[in-house]
Amino acid sequence: MRKIAVASVIGTTVEWYDLFVFGTASALVFDKIFFPQLDGTVGTLLAFLTFASAYLARMVGAVIFGHFGDRVGRKSMLLISLMTMGAATFAIGLVPDYNTIGVAAPLLLLALRFIQGLALGGEWGGAVLMTVEHAPAGRRGFLGSTVQIGVPIGTLLANGVFLLVATHTDSAQLLDWGWRIPFLVSAVLVAVGIYIRLHIEETSTFQAVRETGTKAKIPFVPLMRQYSRLVLLGGIATLSTGSTFTLMITSGVNYGTQELGHSKNLMLWVVMASCALAFALIPLFGHLSDRYGRKPVIYAGIAAEALLAFPFFWLLDTGSTPLAFAAYGLMTVAFSANYGPIATFLAELFGTRVRYSGLSVAYMLSGLLGSAATPAITVWLLSLTGDSSSVAWYILSAALISLTALLLLSETRFGSIEKHDTVSGTPNKATPA
Repeated sequence: MRKIAVASVIGTTVEWYDLFVFGTASALVFDKIFFPQLDGTVGTLLAFLTFASAYLARMVGAVIFGHFGDRVGRKSMLLISLMTMGAATFAIGLVPDYNTIGVAAPLLLLALRFIQGLALGGEWGGAVLMTVEHAPAGRRGFLGSTVQIGVPIGTLLANGVFLLVATHTDSAQLLDWGWRIPFLVSAVLVAVGIYIRLHIEETSTFQAVRETGTKAKIPFVPLMRQYSRLVLLGGIATLSTGSTFTLMITSGVNYGTQELGHSKNLMLWVVMASCALAFALIPLFGHLSDRYGRKPVIYAGIAAEALLAFPFFWLLDTGSTPLAFAAYGLMTVAFSANYGPIATFLAELFGTRVRYSGLSVAYMLSGLLGSAATPAITVWLLSLTGDSSSVAWYILSAALISLTALLLLSETRFGSIEKHDTVSGTPNKATPA
């Protein structure tokens, strides 16, 4: 179990590093490199829209990889998605800038970003299932949350590498060649991830489906027929995790540097400290979900995100460095409570025959609804109103929508993940112990 958990964490760390190194570059340099003919706000907006394109691709990737993950197996899809992500990220580091090849530069960037999204759409669900389907019933919440720490670790690495490069280069060097280094070094992380994932076994629940010959021919069809309500509600219930985290690691960096005048290095340190805190808290809240249930812990996290929406900006707007760390720290606690149990909760909603597809589509739907547009919306709201409270209302609204959807879903802690399946009819609900 330890070996499987480590393999899943390292793989998701690599995937999220690749994804969020793009987000950091979008906030700091891409507007000047790929959209230099436009004014600052429009250039930043287009850079963030390119960032958002991956979330549409993630939905496509969730359907494609989910299909083969439910048909062929979890392990093979994990390897293919990791290699695809690695190749796209490395290639981004080689794309010429706008001044060299003109409009072809942002188009290449958009294409590679789309490929990144396809890969992540298939990777996350497989990594969660490799852990959750192997885990003992009483530890599924905790072990499922260990996959989630790939997000703060990947973000920590992405910002750390950018901070290291920014510290040892001046502004001209960073824009010229320094920004490429974080993308190129991802090749090392990908190689490590592939090596480790080659040495894990397929899950017993999928093996049982394969041996009994009950695999769905086209998993997406029975998924939509039997579980469409759960896919939709699961995605909406999870959207606040994406909007909150993207606010902190992308929009917040842009707001802190562009609107408040903080240095890029300071904002990177703030994000890195938040990620270190999330690394410790996410497994804790996953463990609590094993004791008290998935929904109570997730409820608490979403409610805290809603309550902190305005104080987050009040603290930032003071311009104080310690209060910036405090704002991020408080919101990180709320996010961790929400995010820690969510992977296991979504996995337990679906039966084995369509679990890879259902989990992936629901989670990537949440990214499309919550993460994709958040950076662009925050830039647009700030340019329209000039007031950070407009962004706070947006975050508060996302949290309230997620709370409403979560209310309509059943608790899953007591269900059996081996028996939580159906061949026809309506999906089974988790039964009380």
